[in-house]
Amino acid sequence: MAFNLTRRKFLQTASLAAAAVPLSKVVSAETGVAKKASLEAKGTMGDTTVVGGVCEMCFWRCQLTGKIRDGQLMKLEGNPKSIDNGMSICARGNAGVKLLYDVDRLKYPLKNVGKRGEPVWKRISWQEALDECGSKLKAVVDQHGPQGICIFPHGASATYPMHYFEHAVGTTNVSEASFFQCRGIRDTAYVATTGKAPNETVDMANAKVIFLVGSHLGENIHVSHIKGYIKGLQGGAKLVVADPRYSASAAKSDIWVQIKPGTDTAYLLAIMNYLVKNNKYDKEFVAKHTVGFDKFSAAISEWTLDKAAKECDIPAAQIKEVAELLAANAPNVAIHPGRHVSWYGNDFQRERALACLTGLLGAYYVKGGWIDPINAKLGKPGWPKHEHGNEHNLNFVSDKKVYPFSPPGTPTELIRDCAISGKPYPIKGCVVWGQNPMQTIPKQEKMKQVFNAMDFVMCVDVMPTDVTMWADILLPESSYLERHDFIKTGTGKVKADDKEPTQFIAPRMPLVAAMFERKDQVYITNEIAKRMGHEKDIPAQTLEELVDKVLEPAKITLASVKAEGGIHLQPGQSPYGVPDDFKVQLFSDEVAAAGHPGAPTYKAVEGVPAGHARLLYGRAPVHTFNRSQNNVWLNHEMPDNPVWLNDEVAVKLGLKNGDTVGFINSEGVKSRTTTTVKVTPGIRKDCVYMYHGYGSANPLMTAGVGKGVDDQSLITKIAIDPETGCHGMRNNFVKLTKDGKTLDIPA
Repeated sequence: MAFNLTRRKFLQTASLAAAAVPLSKVVSAETGVAKKASLEAKGTMGDTTVVGGVCEMCFWRCQLTGKIRDGQLMKLEGNPKSIDNGMSICARGNAGVKLLYDVDRLKYPLKNVGKRGEPVWKRISWQEALDECGSKLKAVVDQHGPQGICIFPHGASATYPMHYFEHAVGTTNVSEASFFQCRGIRDTAYVATTGKAPNETVDMANAKVIFLVGSHLGENIHVSHIKGYIKGLQGGAKLVVADPRYSASAAKSDIWVQIKPGTDTAYLLAIMNYLVKNNKYDKEFVAKHTVGFDKFSAAISEWTLDKAAKECDIPAAQIKEVAELLAANAPNVAIHPGRHVSWYGNDFQRERALACLTGLLGAYYVKGGWIDPINAKLGKPGWPKHEHGNEHNLNFVSDKKVYPFSPPGTPTELIRDCAISGKPYPIKGCVVWGQNPMQTIPKQEKMKQVFNAMDFVMCVDVMPTDVTMWADILLPESSYLERHDFIKTGTGKVKADDKEPTQFIAPRMPLVAAMFERKDQVYITNEIAKRMGHEKDIPAQTLEELVDKVLEPAKITLASVKAEGGIHLQPGQSPYGVPDDFKVQLFSDEVAAAGHPGAPTYKAVEGVPAGHARLLYGRAPVHTFNRSQNNVWLNHEMPDNPVWLNDEVAVKLGLKNGDTVGFINSEGVKSRTTTTVKVTPGIRKDCVYMYHGYGSANPLMTAGVGKGVDDQSLITKIAIDPETGCHGMRNNFVKLTKDGKTLDIPA
């Protein structure tokens, strides 16, 4: 099974006033301040329902309808035709209205006439902005070659420009946060093990056991996913949760494994070794659908219950209890692969272990197990890909991959090191599109060095996030409620008793027209392409044309789908039944040949230094990291991110619930802001925990600036997963500070 993973294959398997942005800091004779829209209802007060919305308050992309009154969006609801999320949307989805009309949203092209990081913004025309972006980026390519540009994309709107710079311009220096700081390790590990990227396709609704390692479902609120999870629990599924913290999932668990951070792979190896040694695995499945069982068994044989118990700081009897529960309910066991899996720098092997455990239990392509839904086939029109070779690909040395199981793109740290050092070549142009690498990548000071090394930095975004402070040109993008683009496909059932599933196709359609001077990704990219000499390569003149080309293989159009209520339904196929050629590489010769352990292997991480606690972070149920911090509805619900502190530790430190604290990490970096303490027995003594995405530094984010602590500012240690090149994100240690004093955390 050759590991040759392209991004395309990866993704296939895998209020009401439109007030102007405060422009007090904009240097311009014309402020561009718009008159405040009247709050008084006009006309008949009748609401019009508009279909075709696809949410992007998070990446789950629930299907929406909008209630429009006098041209203004009043309310968002789930699309009643949806077999995905149905009428349900979460708090974030409802609050999309406040994103749309956020007074701080970017409205006009802006030029920084100050310093990067300390911008002074001047409003300019689109013509001037596009001319400067095109000429500056072309100058970089002319002088340094296409490899002189790097791009940090994220979100549905970033795909088109990303492929332009990758395919037409020819740079390989692309780092998507969704791959390199989130799901990439998971997907490449599963591809190396099963040939399939897993996404979150586990049939929790029909499971007898749901098994989670660090996945705090219920706090990420992906609606259809959580619906399946809840349905499984309501149906009697036992829930096993391994997590250092008493998360929302742990609170519903039958077995909570309060595991020591970084030791999850040892826990999984002990479970698998117990199943093998006691003949409690699915022998028929293993014989027919796995490879390397004998080598695998020998490689994991050292991991006894007692050894893992000592390493993981949990009872041996509890590991045995979990293993017995899994065996007794196999194959109807949902081993969840996780989502944000970039943790400690030993993560590829943990994800391999999850995939192998699923195989030992025969839990592939069965009810309640891992499934691979067959979704609608769509077209892939895009920028023509020119062959540029690997000569300038930083992940290759003498035609050999540095990180052989890297996700599509180039590992972020390789790009940053090259940009700062100029070796093996200069990188002098940077495009940031919808990503906030100041709050997604460890060591913020290093990211600042990258930006300062550039001849030109261009940012495209909806909001003025922290990274936009480092732009030379800042372009305002239309939001997901104002444009066409992303097409969500999936499989579900119209009625619960349907024998066969149904496929759905839901292209995003605008619910309202874009205001001010916001533009979509096709317009922006095409105009830059023209200025860089790639006009002949443009695959579509408008976003609508592009989406219709994608829909063409399904013999539908945007117009026909809108007439159907915003969602097209067609017959689907059952996801159950193991394909004859499906194999699980329990021992992977390919991984071994690349110089890494062929069987899942535990690699210990650095221990907690004296006086410190390990800093852990995760998702908040009403926020999408930093993307929603300025949303006044959501900010009102969760204005900051209290730090979880063990109750016994709090007593020793003299801290109580609600006390105000700051942080200093083991490398001497202090938090810019403070937060409050949440005293709880529901976290290990050697850890503290915060929700991610708070502490915005950009003063233009008037609701979110300085609220809570930016956990990412304290993540300064660089730990790299050796197989994938992705960052470990939970390797920093902190002390708390209060009233100017640093508090040592007791051992």
